[in-house]
Formats: sequence, C-alpha cells, structure tokens
Amino acid sequence: MDLVGACRAFVAVSDHGGFTDGAAAAGVSQPVASRRVAALEEHLGEPLFERSVRRAVLTPFGREMLPHARRLVEDADGLLHEAAAARRRPWKLAVPETCTTGGLARLVARARGLGMLLDPRPARPARRGELLLARRVRAALLAVPEQEAAWPVPLGLAAARDPGVRRVHLETLRLGRTTRGPARRVWLQPEDDVPHVRDPLAQLRDAVGLRPAQLALAPDTTTAVAEILAAPDLLLCSAAQARHLGLHWRPFGEYTPVRGYLLSLAADSGPEPPLSRLGEEIGACVGAPTPGDPADERDGG
Repeated sequence: MDLVGACRAFVAVSDHGGFTDGAAAAGVSQPVASRRVAALEEHLGEPLFERSVRRAVLTPFGREMLPHARRLVEDADGLLHEAAAARRRPWKLAVPETCTTGGLARLVARARGLGMLLDPRPARPARRGELLLARRVRAALLAVPEQEAAWPVPLGLAAARDPGVRRVHLETLRLGRTTRGPARRVWLQPEDDVPHVRDPLAQLRDAVGLRPAQLALAPDTTTAVAEILAAPDLLLCSAAQARHLGLHWRPFGEYTPVRGYLLSLAADSGPEPPLSRLGEEIGACVGAPTPGDPADERDGG
C-alpha cells in the first residue's frame, strides 16, 4: 500500500467533506480516493468515515488518526520540497585553472543533461584542496601523483615555433662554451607547482647540467605563454593545452611528467551526484589524452 498516498486521500476527503471534492484536491479520481481510504482503513483496522451518511463524516477513530495522517503528508511534502531544492542547489566543483572555457561549458552542459547544476570554480592545486577542506565547494579535482589519478595527463614541452624534432631532450638546453645569448628556459605554470611534477623536473635539470634558473615558475599561465612567444623558451603543458594556445608540442625525450587528477567529494556533500557519468567531459577539461592523441606516446624514447 502507498501509505503516503492513502493518508493524502484521507486528509483531503476529511478537509473537503466528501470524496468527490477531496479526490480532486488530492489530484486523483473519486474511485481512486475511495480505494485508497478503504485500503488505509483495512491497514489500520478501523473505519475512518461513517458510511451511513452522504457526507464524509469522521468516526471517533478517524478524528484521532487525522492529525497523525496530516503530519505524515506534511513531512512527505517537506521531503519532496527539500529534494527539489537540493537538486537545484549548484554543485560547486573546484577545477584546475588550465581548464578551457569550452571544456568547462561542455562539462556544465552535460551535467545539466543529467539533472545536475554544476558550478565550476577554477583554482590552483593547493587552493582546490583548501576549498574542499573548508567545504566551500562540494567537490574538487585534486592534483595527485599518476598512480593515484583517475585522469592522468602526460606533459611535454611546447614552443612558439616547430622544434623540428620528434621529442625534446632537456639536455639540449644546456649552455655550451660557445653558446651565445640567454639560456633557454622551461616555464612551469602554477598548476604544475606540485611535488610530483616539479621535483622530478628539478632533479632532471640538475642531472643534465642545466642552470637552476632554466626551470622557472611563472606567476600565471598568461605570463608563461608570453615568455614563450617572446623568446625561444619552452612551456611545460599537455598536448591539449598546447593546441588551445596555438603552440607546437613535443613529448620529453628523457621521461614523461604527468599531471594526475582525482575527484574528491566534501564530507557533507550529500548523496553522490552523477559525476561518475561525466568522466569523459572531466578528462577533456583537464587535457587527458584521447586515443590517437600524440600525448599517448609515453615510452620516453
């Protein structure tokens, strides 16, 4: 038996003094209202209305049950209202600043198609963790090492001009005795200022004999790209980001740095949303490679 529906019919019939008007108020036909009230009476074990009169007159048992039935209906209506409000409440999602407008728009549109209102909040890696911990967002794409990542994003080096090689070896940036001009630099974006990306690169820089300043951290992506366009420097980025910026991308010769992303929910975020069905769109946002993408070349040869 539909207890809430039966109680709704019972309350409506009582409030309107008859089955016809009560059924209309409950949004059902008169026969349906009658069946629901009869089922409730059978379930409770006592009649709720006098059957010997034309109007719907409550029995003493019915008068005693009416406040409880009304409270049950009100609680059910409140639950439905809160559920609808929760569905309308935006899901604030902390995302990398490297996500493009187009990628985020497709993610939001796909989420909307799943009945979810997504509100992306671009932030740097450490800030995304802080926002999640402070519960200022309901979920975040956290920067993690490759082995922990749901979305690994291979990184390479991008330049304003075609480098003319299949892979770029960091050792080729080493200054020789006859080298003229400033040393070429590899620029890191704030998104890559995390230990699992930055530290191995610094170790490789030292191992191949580059100067410390040849691995530089830019204050933001715009500044980094401006340096690439103004000098023969290189940008550490994904193949997808390089395409978006109009740069020429090549894999590393020595090894493959990887940005890793893992979706994490706040402790009080409520029922898990259909974020698991947004994996493809999330991957596109963070620059994860698709089949055939040059970033799939991970052998480091």
